[in-house]
Amino acid sequence: MLSADSVPGNATAPVAPVPAPATAARLATVGSSPVREILALTARPEVISFAGGLPAPELFDVEGIRAAYDRVLTEHPRSALQYSTTEGDPELRTAVAARLTARGLPTEADDLLVTTGSQQALTLLTTALVEPGDVVLVEDPCYLAALQTFGFAGARVVPVPTDDDGIVPEALEEIAAREKPTLLYVVPTFQNPTGRTLPAERRHAVAEAAARHGFWIVEDDPYGELRYDGEHMPSIASDPVAADRTVLLGSFSKVMAPGLRLGHLRAPAGLRRACVIAKQAADLHTSTIDQAAAARYLRDSDLDAHLAVIRAAYQERRDAMLGGLPGALPEGSRWNRPEGGMFIWVTLPTGHDATALLETAIGHEVAYVPGAPFFCGEPDARSMRLSFTTHAAEEIREGLRRLAKSFA
Repeated sequence: MLSADSVPGNATAPVAPVPAPATAARLATVGSSPVREILALTARPEVISFAGGLPAPELFDVEGIRAAYDRVLTEHPRSALQYSTTEGDPELRTAVAARLTARGLPTEADDLLVTTGSQQALTLLTTALVEPGDVVLVEDPCYLAALQTFGFAGARVVPVPTDDDGIVPEALEEIAAREKPTLLYVVPTFQNPTGRTLPAERRHAVAEAAARHGFWIVEDDPYGELRYDGEHMPSIASDPVAADRTVLLGSFSKVMAPGLRLGHLRAPAGLRRACVIAKQAADLHTSTIDQAAAARYLRDSDLDAHLAVIRAAYQERRDAMLGGLPGALPEGSRWNRPEGGMFIWVTLPTGHDATALLETAIGHEVAYVPGAPFFCGEPDARSMRLSFTTHAAEEIREGLRRLAKSFA
């Protein structure tokens, strides 16, 4: 007896597989981070890397953080391991609000949303505010991951020129009038990548421009508590002219530990609620136990005393780098002297290309980040970003001696 499959005409033909759908078209316009790629290239322990904007791991308060986790898991294990509210741990938000208030920005716990790092805060804001084709203004050069975030949203990113004091108010005024932007993204204190700090009068000019032209200000402040010299600068969010249109982003990555992935967003109520909804779709809420441990750490430990230790170490490292640059770089090079943060911005003399030079530098077992990828507008091939936080002073001096060989 013949089976159905053996009858002529009934045999099942091989199925020609149809290709699965391609990745979203927006991926074609957003590249990977050059900084991350350089970090992968320089992972060898013999390389002294000035490339990553990484906190010094030997300065993490491991014992204090471990004790905070132990107490949370001993005293409140069930709630610490359970789902939680999207807005964030009330005790942590209260502690963050108190710290912001002490720095001159009156804040209540309900003004805040806890996020999975401040990078997520920027993503939530972009989701809530930016439609494809909307104009987003950025400093030029700009923090790379911000450019990626706006690129994924389909924004039209427009650079605003900067000088040694940061964003140029006259240029911002002219571009904002012409482009009708949705938001301006700015890191006004110890900016990444340049280390520059926006003076008080320029902060006020940014606030006035936002009020006059009707755009949001996204003020990213991951480095503000890492000041080594000079006077504290008030946040743009504290300017009454901008209070109803400024979102402040903060992070525990640089002051406690980046592995916690804890950030926060301070925004007017309507926009904050929109970000809460966006976060519910992204991850429901930030890690319950990590929030609880951070809150407990802030209650039981003295973060300000720990920050004093971090600042003293970083200031020594910054000074070691500044002291070694004249002997490491070719004549005619320029660099700034940041009052805090993690970065020094270098401009080599005309005719030098920092990207082309990087391979030579890695051959001498030292690394940095070329400045060109940070530009949204015309890149400056001569520029480079040097981070001074990860290595002790003597390692920095040795790294600069190796860098000097790259110009020989």
